[in-house]
Amino acid sequence: MERPLSHIRVLDLTRVLAGPWAAQNLADLGAEVIKIERPETGDDTRQWGPPWWRDREGNETRESAYFLSVNRGKKSLTLDISRPEGQHIARELAAKSDVLIENYKVGTLARYGLGYEDIRTINPRIIYCSVTGFGQDGPFAARPGYDFIFQGMGGLMSITGERDGLPGGGPQKVGIAITDVLTGMYASLAITAALTARDRNGVGQYIDAALLDTIVAFGANQILSYWCSGQVPPRAGNAHPNIVPYEVFTTSDGHIILAVGNDSQFASFCRIAGRPELIDDPRFRTNPDRVKNRDILVPIVKEIVGVRTKQEWIAAFETAGVPCGAINDYAEVFENEQVRHRGLRVDIPHPQGTVATVASPMRFSATPVEYHLPPPLLGQHTHEVLNGMLGLGDAEIERLRVDAIV
Repeated sequence: MERPLSHIRVLDLTRVLAGPWAAQNLADLGAEVIKIERPETGDDTRQWGPPWWRDREGNETRESAYFLSVNRGKKSLTLDISRPEGQHIARELAAKSDVLIENYKVGTLARYGLGYEDIRTINPRIIYCSVTGFGQDGPFAARPGYDFIFQGMGGLMSITGERDGLPGGGPQKVGIAITDVLTGMYASLAITAALTARDRNGVGQYIDAALLDTIVAFGANQILSYWCSGQVPPRAGNAHPNIVPYEVFTTSDGHIILAVGNDSQFASFCRIAGRPELIDDPRFRTNPDRVKNRDILVPIVKEIVGVRTKQEWIAAFETAGVPCGAINDYAEVFENEQVRHRGLRVDIPHPQGTVATVASPMRFSATPVEYHLPPPLLGQHTHEVLNGMLGLGDAEIERLRVDAIV
């Protein structure tokens, strides 16, 4: 079955996470993605282990879990683009591609004759997406940067972590490289939008995707709260700044998340908790009242929740329509019946065994995501791409290998 982007070819000159995540999204949607990697070493994340994947015999390989997580659905071509012959091959590949994604430092590919202005002269229909830390212009454009830095600079860590003054208080980063992942998501959305625009006007364009821009945009309601109130949002730990009760509570045997999002849910909570008098208490009658009197209500809720087990509360709250949930580790996530029903683990055949991957959350009724290609071995498709796309013969490809161009 044809997938939404099965007619699109992507040249992926990215490494690590943000750019590869964008390219993997496009591969999930059916695009042919050709990943350009350095000969011998490949993408930096190939060495980011342990943990390493184990093959069908249970032997530890040198395929890192990190690399496997963001490179399914791609073909790997090794190519030294720092050398003129490698640059020539890259330009020939770009001439036959619809999309080029890169995440080199600003200006690097232009020095190799592979910048947007170079590629658009040979392929005016190209969608060229650059992913950098600070964008293509401005006083910080030349700076390097990693996700952690942008979580700090972009404001996320100012609202993440336990409240100042409490045990463990202070700034805290998110447990995944969220700036990278979000930038990859925005980049893939921008690329598909640019492809749609090209379908209408026949012209390609340039996309400037920056990690700093992304994490600032991610601030969403917290930024608008600041602009509307003039008050800088503080860290609130697991509490919600605008809804109460909406945080983690300790039960007799663990923790649950209680997320009371409106007044009717609060009334249901009070009835289930055996405290119906709280429903009409003027301090808690509406959500603004509860936010104003947070310091009074939250200790009451803590006392109520602490007397029963988490499973008892979850069962009772679910019956009453009060949003709640457990706090799962990843072992528990993939044992959860809903996660299993949704098929969020997918096992893909690999030349050395079977690789597990997390299913794409994109669900289509007519053109579903399919998982045909596992994350590639380094240079696994070099011969296939050079022969199939550029028509190079065996002898020429072997010469390129001997000369360490591929």
